[in-house]
Amino acid sequence: MSQLSPEPSEIDGSDFRIGIVAARYNQIYVDGLLDGVRAALATAGVSDEQIVVERVPGSNELPIAAQLVASKWRFDAIVALGVIIAGGTKHFELVADASNIGLQQVSLESGVPVVNGVIVGDDEDQVKERCVGSIPKGTEFGQCALEMAQLRRDYR
Repeated sequence: MSQLSPEPSEIDGSDFRIGIVAARYNQIYVDGLLDGVRAALATAGVSDEQIVVERVPGSNELPIAAQLVASKWRFDAIVALGVIIAGGTKHFELVADASNIGLQQVSLESGVPVVNGVIVGDDEDQVKERCVGSIPKGTEFGQCALEMAQLRRDYR
């Protein structure tokens, strides 16, 4: 018999501790994601005192930052936020792939859910829409962190 996890709107996060690692590169868009994550967490009762935000230079540095944060404090979930916009070379693909693989590795090795909140867009318009526009990806990343934190608690 399986247990259905509660919807994000039903999760009481008042005792969750959430870590956020956020890139400074493309900061205006990353800040939009961060605002959405914070709003979703606040709706579930997670106070500002229960959230730790660490800034790093770019998305390539998110996995090591997530690993350091996971090893330093007890977190129920970590959210990694970054924005990568395609350019004239394939460098963006290398950064996106490395970040994705690294974040998964941190999650699996630490046992702490790490939400991959890295937006990879073909152009600035796609990124803008998802970070500060009509597609609220930051809110979705916050809700994902709540669900994964709850799931982790349910299985402890």
